[in-house]
Amino acid sequence: MLIKTDTIAALATPEGEGGIAIVRVSGAQAADVVARVFRAACGKPPQAWSHARMYYGHVVDGDERVDEGMAVLMRAPHSYTREDVCEIQFHGGRMQVRRVLSLLLRAGARAAEPGEFTRRAFLNGRLDLSQAEAVMRLIASSSERGSREAMRQLEGGVSHFVARARAEIVSLLAGVSAAVDFPDEVDEDEAAGDLRERALSLCELLRRACDERSGRIAQEGLNVVIAGRPNVGKSSLLNALLREERAIVTDLPGTTRDVLTESILLRGLRVNLSDTAGLRETQDVVEAIGVSRARTAMERADVLLVVLDGSQPLSGEDEALLRAPSAARKLVVLNKSDLKQAVDEARVRALCPGAQVLTLCAQRGEGVDALCERLLSFAPEDGAQSAALTQARHVQAAREACRALEDAVAAIDAGLPLDVTAVDLTRAMHILGEITGETFDEDVIDRVFATFCVGK
Repeated sequence: MLIKTDTIAALATPEGEGGIAIVRVSGAQAADVVARVFRAACGKPPQAWSHARMYYGHVVDGDERVDEGMAVLMRAPHSYTREDVCEIQFHGGRMQVRRVLSLLLRAGARAAEPGEFTRRAFLNGRLDLSQAEAVMRLIASSSERGSREAMRQLEGGVSHFVARARAEIVSLLAGVSAAVDFPDEVDEDEAAGDLRERALSLCELLRRACDERSGRIAQEGLNVVIAGRPNVGKSSLLNALLREERAIVTDLPGTTRDVLTESILLRGLRVNLSDTAGLRETQDVVEAIGVSRARTAMERADVLLVVLDGSQPLSGEDEALLRAPSAARKLVVLNKSDLKQAVDEARVRALCPGAQVLTLCAQRGEGVDALCERLLSFAPEDGAQSAALTQARHVQAAREACRALEDAVAAIDAGLPLDVTAVDLTRAMHILGEITGETFDEDVIDRVFATFCVGK
């Protein structure tokens, strides 16, 4: 059942000990439920409280005072869920939280399900489905860029794009109806030609808007894998980027045996740096496992940071790594610039066409700032002009809508009657509506809100 009208309660702050805990109650009986567990010092019951005004008082269990705190009532529809919502703030001890929640459940509330508050906000029309998803993205964001993208989505960036696309399909359907209903006034061949071009144009617009990689990088970070043969300075480079001694650095080959991943923030973008085992043939079982893991990490990278020892001529391992095909973009670092250089940069560029090449000294930290700037250049654009659709669910829906539009074009090319294309156009509009929840089934809604935390 999509809509539940009972009154729910949950902890809205993280579990554990803290200065303040907040429990949230939503539903038609929110004020009645809270009246049984909170007494305002002014003597007014919650039913008589002013909208959105904080009241000092005590959480009570009968005549026993459980804790002192503050409470507020936000009356429907001027609340997060568009229902009556009451929040109680009190001291954030684990035992206090359990006891207050227990009192609320005894007073008539039900324990909220994951994401149920936001689900009610969606079902009551306060948010569309893409905005509801943005709430959780905002909570889970680990970088400024991820937060900004989530806010753009919450403020309707996805919603407006989808609305424009669906409006274009409505216009196409109107053209089909005009051609079918008024054949004497509307030339069907001209209408078909116009419909075909506009459908293809919309299809291209949807394709350009899809950038799942951009959304993943904004939320999870840019994955940079540092690779190279042993003793070229990979761990020293990781330490230089982190500005701390995180990786063990020795003159012994094969010191790094596993993938070591740490994160930094560059202008609000999270960058995940992975130091890997030196790439070489080895009979050491443990080192071989490390080399295998290094190659796996390289396959998942957004950027492959190929580190070479600039003071030594290119080895066979160096050349093999430079030539190796990779889905990741490559940035070649000629390390140890403090020593006499022996690497032919022209040879590097010939072996790895299109790769950027940078010279630095990781041990001294020289050139590291320039490297950070280069890394930022690999990140997707950040701002209002960035891709409109970045979540996997949205991208999948947009691509399915494209296929429906292509089917409509194929029907026109096959000379089928125009009203046949209306079926495909309607399907495209329905699929796009799934992004914002204008058209949906309950399974889709359940999957979206299953990822939410309980108090949201």
